[in-house]
Amino acid sequence: MPPEKNTPTPAEWKVLKLLFDLGPSAARDLIAAAERAHGWSASTVKTLLRRLTDKGHVEAQAVGSSYLYRATRPAHRAFRDEADRLLANSAPGALGSLLQYLVKKSRLSKDELDELRALIDAQREERER
Repeated sequence: MPPEKNTPTPAEWKVLKLLFDLGPSAARDLIAAAERAHGWSASTVKTLLRRLTDKGHVEAQAVGSSYLYRATRPAHRAFRDEADRLLANSAPGALGSLLQYLVKKSRLSKDELDELRALIDAQREERER
């Protein structure tokens, strides 16, 4: 299934993650961070920022002769929306495998694992009622 028009591409996600890490940032700071992290040129970063702005994921505010970029929603909301999209497009019966894969691939902290265990236990209790 092709991605929705407004869904960020993998490269756009990398720029969004930089914005989530840095907070509102000048174009030059994002370009420098993307060059260090991904080896991208200024024109590549500017293109990705323009696309993200067109899609509504980033807003740009003119400040002097430059722009200040900020994500239009917090990181947790963006990732939750992406997870919702993934779940909506997953094959029936594949959810368990998908969740197992995500847990295996993630570097969850002890606290996050404890929260996950509590969620699983609560779901199990709810189903046993």
